[in-house]
Amino acid sequence: MGRPIIAFSKDWHEDPTSNHHVLRELAKTRRVVWLNSLSTRTPSMSSRDLAKIKRKLLEFTVGPVNVERDLWVVTPLVLPMPHHPIARAVNRHVVRSTIEHVRERLAIRDFDLWTFLPNTGDYIGTLDEQLTVYYCVDEWASFPGLDAAATREAERRLLGRVDATFATSRALAAAKRAVCPNTFFAPHGVDYAKFARALSPATAVPDDLLAVPPPRLGFFGTLRDFIDYDLLAMIARRRPDWSIALIGQQLSPHVAKLRDLPNVYFLGQKSHDELPAYCKGFDVGLVPYRMDDDVKFINPLKLREYLCAGLPVVTTAMPEVQPYAHLCYIARSYDDALPAIERALAERSPSLSRRRSEAMRPETWSARVADVVATLAEIERYLTDVRARPTAA
Repeated sequence: MGRPIIAFSKDWHEDPTSNHHVLRELAKTRRVVWLNSLSTRTPSMSSRDLAKIKRKLLEFTVGPVNVERDLWVVTPLVLPMPHHPIARAVNRHVVRSTIEHVRERLAIRDFDLWTFLPNTGDYIGTLDEQLTVYYCVDEWASFPGLDAAATREAERRLLGRVDATFATSRALAAAKRAVCPNTFFAPHGVDYAKFARALSPATAVPDDLLAVPPPRLGFFGTLRDFIDYDLLAMIARRRPDWSIALIGQQLSPHVAKLRDLPNVYFLGQKSHDELPAYCKGFDVGLVPYRMDDDVKFINPLKLREYLCAGLPVVTTAMPEVQPYAHLCYIARSYDDALPAIERALAERSPSLSRRRSEAMRPETWSARVADVVATLAEIERYLTDVRARPTAA
């Protein structure tokens, strides 16, 4: 069994991302405490943010909750002003007290501290942790609603203090390695067994997707600002005989560009377990991200999930899809998009579907996390050796 892990992460109840997959995998061999988000931005007075504050207050009163295996979820009560000096000082005291209480309740002595958030540098080295890890999944400073300069400075403090950083794209790894030399590329994995169910005759296409006229161009994931809504609108207008089915929360105002298009269907948020059945009903899987400078930091998790489901995939050009160019169609401009989709729709080959799915078999989350754990073991051996060396007189 590995040493317990306490991890600063996003909120547990949100759509599954690499945070969920990585920590769930680690919880198979050790105790993992998932600390819900410490807030990366100051909330607004929107109904969504107010509901989130209310939920966090209720979760705080409950304490640690065992959600699966040896994975426990805890909600610290913090002031949601991540860059205010007084709030940071108060939060340091509150979070340390919360972690001490959790460690006592769950009988955790030695532990490793992981963070998936950029604004947690204040806690590194203050919690009696053994090893510190930053698992970087995004270029946080580019997110709308976040204070870019303050977020960049907070992340820089974090990078300067952790023992190791793992980044989910090569561009992210290169950027973070400039501050944290022990930075490693850690690509996403895939739940192979789950998404390969799309190829099973026993998997039924959901009724709401069956109601969408074929051919169906499908997308699942949170509808955020990095989606190219102008591209989707162009496709819908130029090919009214195609249907675009969008699954996920609508968190970008630019979604409005699609609302009046009769062949664009919003199917709402679905559970992760439901997605393979929706993949089975898609004719093509779309990865329609904006083609700008920020896209170089993105490694689209859904690409592997689509491929695992056997889908023909059409994606906009970004560095992290290039290794999969033999398995998908890459649109390098708006002019490329329609021909790429037409080629994908022309596929009617079960053997190609199987080939795409089988190509993902080695890229499971188990394999990815095992690589991270092996790298950390080497780092810890090195650090132990360095700390054991006698200092010069």
